[in-house]
Amino acid sequence: MTATAPTAEPFRASIMQIEPQWIDYNGHLNMAYYNVMFDRAIDQMWLQLGIGPGYMKERGGSTFTAECHVRYLREIHLGDPVQVSVWLLEADDKRLHTFQQLRHATEGWLSATSENMSLHIDMGSRKVAPFPPDISARIQTVVAAHSAVPRPEGIGRNVAMPSKR
Repeated sequence: MTATAPTAEPFRASIMQIEPQWIDYNGHLNMAYYNVMFDRAIDQMWLQLGIGPGYMKERGGSTFTAECHVRYLREIHLGDPVQVSVWLLEADDKRLHTFQQLRHATEGWLSATSENMSLHIDMGSRKVAPFPPDISARIQTVVAAHSAVPRPEGIGRNVAMPSKR
């Protein structure tokens, strides 16, 4: 585990590059690979929280995604460097509510967002279970730090037809 003191800013994942096989016949990043990059960013943040692969192996806990809402806002193309920022918005004893933004790493424009609900799982029973107290405390520290940051636009959006005016 590489836990560090949380700061009042979203977690920023490593800069990623678009892989050639991820480009679809429209010449842009296929929708499935946005989720791959969001997932890689979450994996990096989970390491900071102490709930990565080592946690699963040593303590028998992991997380599963229960719900995901992705918004595709601007095309990403081969050669574009990207970076994901992650806000840990809320957490209780068994759930984590996160919001992610995928931005062009050098130009800064927003390409996509992903809002997720993750569940803590006891891998022995494969059922939802409370986080251990030390992990829960670490999570609440990050939630408190991230709550000091302005919330990005798009949290809590749902899929619906535009309203008529």
